[in-house]
Amino acid sequence: MKLFAKKMRITAPFKRNMRTSTLHMEVVKFIVSIVTSVIFVYLGVYSLYLFVFSVAGKLITVKKPASSKSLAKFVIYICSYKEDEIILNSAACALTIDYPKDLFHICVIADSLKPETVQKLKQMPLQVVEVVFESSTKSKALHKAIENTTDDFDAAVVFDIDNVAAPDFLYQINDYIQAGNRVIQGHRVAKNTNTPVAILDAISEEVNNHIFRKSQRVFNLSAAIIGSGMALEYQLFKDVMLQIDAVGGFDKEMGLLLTRNKISVAYSEDALIYDEKVSNPEVFKKQRRRWLSAQFNLLKKYGMTGFAELFARGNFDYFNEIYHTAILPRILMLGLMPFMLLFSLVTPGIGPNWHLWLAATVCCYVSIIIAIPASFYNDKLLGAVVKIPMIFFTMLTLLFKLKGANKKFIHTPHIHNAE
Repeated sequence: MKLFAKKMRITAPFKRNMRTSTLHMEVVKFIVSIVTSVIFVYLGVYSLYLFVFSVAGKLITVKKPASSKSLAKFVIYICSYKEDEIILNSAACALTIDYPKDLFHICVIADSLKPETVQKLKQMPLQVVEVVFESSTKSKALHKAIENTTDDFDAAVVFDIDNVAAPDFLYQINDYIQAGNRVIQGHRVAKNTNTPVAILDAISEEVNNHIFRKSQRVFNLSAAIIGSGMALEYQLFKDVMLQIDAVGGFDKEMGLLLTRNKISVAYSEDALIYDEKVSNPEVFKKQRRRWLSAQFNLLKKYGMTGFAELFARGNFDYFNEIYHTAILPRILMLGLMPFMLLFSLVTPGIGPNWHLWLAATVCCYVSIIIAIPASFYNDKLLGAVVKIPMIFFTMLTLLFKLKGANKKFIHTPHIHNAE
């Protein structure tokens, strides 16, 4: 009896520890299940969103406006920060746009350019606005340009320093202006595919063009503004720009302000604007850090207003624009979806079933594959795809390095005549 009692005294604490351990495991399992379910809702909705818009953009054609004989008068703002050789080339190219010369005016905002560059620009038939800022931003540059521009224009167009417009760009934009559209985003395409990183950047641009611009119009939603190659009714441009003082992401904030006021953004697929893609991984990292920081800062600033606008005013377009600030870059989706699928396979019974993760992953990948133009499916694509894991981890680490990225302007250097 004594031996039995002694054994009971030894095993009782052990059993209590086992029960406690089992309880802890159940609590951990429950918490992990809740977390993975929340992640699934976020990523699953995003994957379905991409799939629906990607497929719709391929199956449904948005009617384009008829060619108009009436012609609007444009001012083209070219924002230039350093990089003297590039602005000389871009300004010269802008002057060759095929449109009546008395109906478009070019204004170059010269920020931190060499005196000799400014002198050469002043010899061209265009306006030069010299600016000096303690901390340069695109919004500050445009504010100064507006202050130094007359009001006798129908629309304003914004170009980046490296942008080169197709000869018929203004005619294409004009058709939309004459059809009653107040804001039009042009079709920005890659000027260069000289490195795997540039190819991936070019593909990303075209996927954005398909899903977040062309396909948005299928559902009568606003196309996402990029920040260059866009045109706005002139007075509207002035009114909106004066509300923006962003260090980065002024275009995203412009899209939010427009849709909040129920002003729709059209998309002209035929208004081509050639834009240099990032070739260097380090430059890519700095650029994406700036973009991510701007995106999340806008989400923090405007996020909760989306629900109020949706339910109080029925403004789904604005709510949709807010949603765009809440989604992760697709390169992260390409890595996270298979990871979560694998996690669901090795942890059965925790969170959503692996079949659901498989369906979401397929939706994600198929939507992106559909959105990539056929011209990119060539021998260079494989070399670019190999770089995806490296870019995925780069973007993942950037999520934890966003502090201060939106406090100071981060310049993206360009290469003259990149091919």
